[in-house]
Amino acid sequence: MLAVKVQLREAEKVRKLLLNERVMDFDYLVESDRGFVYFPVKKECVPSSFPKTLVLMNKRFRMNPKKRELKDVLSAELAKKEITLLNRSYDVVGSIAILDIPEELKGKEKIIAQVLMSLNKNIKTVLNKSGIHEGEFRTQKLRYISGIKTKETLHKENDVLVKLDVERVYFSPRLSTERKRIAGLVKPGERVLVMFSGCGPYPLVISRNAKARKIIGIEKNRLAHEYALKSLALNKIKNVRFILGDVRKAIPRLRIKFDRIVMPLPKNADSFLDTALRVAKKNTVVHIYLFLEKEGLEESKRRLRKICSKEGVRIKLLGLTKCGQYSPTTFRTCLDFQIV
Repeated sequence: MLAVKVQLREAEKVRKLLLNERVMDFDYLVESDRGFVYFPVKKECVPSSFPKTLVLMNKRFRMNPKKRELKDVLSAELAKKEITLLNRSYDVVGSIAILDIPEELKGKEKIIAQVLMSLNKNIKTVLNKSGIHEGEFRTQKLRYISGIKTKETLHKENDVLVKLDVERVYFSPRLSTERKRIAGLVKPGERVLVMFSGCGPYPLVISRNAKARKIIGIEKNRLAHEYALKSLALNKIKNVRFILGDVRKAIPRLRIKFDRIVMPLPKNADSFLDTALRVAKKNTVVHIYLFLEKEGLEESKRRLRKICSKEGVRIKLLGLTKCGQYSPTTFRTCLDFQIV
C-alpha cells in the first residue's frame, strides 16, 4: 500500500501534517527502519496539494492488531490526565460527529477533531455540544470545531435516508435499533400513528421495513416537518403522510382509528395519552416512551392505568424495553401496552 517515507527527525512534524490532512490509515502500523519512519496513508485521500518534498512509495505494512479508538490515537497528543477527561462515546449523524469535549480540553478540540476524522473517513464535520437538549422541541446548541462548516446532513439507517439540521431538529442515532424493533412489530395492513414524528425517522423506517397500510406522522416543529417532507421525497415512499401541527388539535381531525400508536416523546408523553386514546380501538397497541428511574416503573404503570381508566379504557401491559441511558440513574424506556 501507499506510504510516506520521512527521516526520523522529521517524523513528528509529518505525522501532524498527515493527521491534519486526514490521510493516515490507522488500519496499519507505523514502521521505522534505519533512521526512516514509514506512515501508511490512504491513496484516495492524498490531496493534489500534498507537499512535493514528501516521498510517496509502495510498502507492505503490518495490520494493526487491535481496532484503533479515539483515545488510543490521542495518547500521543494528550497527557494521561487529559485522556481520562475525554468522553469515549460520541454520536455520528450522517457525516457529522457530535462530541462532548469538557471545558478542560478546550485548547485541544482541533486535534481531537482531526484525529477523529482521520479514524473515520465518513466523518466530514465535527461539532461539540454547547448545552443540553432543551425547549419545546428538545434541540441542542452545537459549536463547529473542524471539517466542512455545516450542521445539515443526510443520515442513513435501516434502509432509509433522513435529512436534517442536527442543531435545529431533535434526532438520536442511538434509537436506530429501537425504530427497527417497532417496525418489526407492525403487522401487514396496519394503520400506524406516530405522534411527535420530528424529521420523520419512525414513519420512514416503519414504511421501509414493514407492510403497513398507512402511516401518519404529526409534528409541531415546522423545520422538522419540512425536513420530513424532503426525506419522504428522497425515499420515494407513498404510504406515509406528515402533518404539521399540535397533536392535541390535529388528532381529533383525523376521524380514523389506528392499529398502532407510537409516542416517542420521553419527557412528557404520558400527558398526551388521553389524546392518543381518542384514535385507539380494541386491540390497538401503544408504544409510549418515558424517562424512568428503576423505582419509578411501578408508579408509571399506575399512572398509565389511571389515565386509561379515566378515559374508560382497560389496558394490558406487553413489555418494557430500555432504549438507552439518559443519566446514571435514569433510562429512556418504551412501555408497550394493548387496549383490551
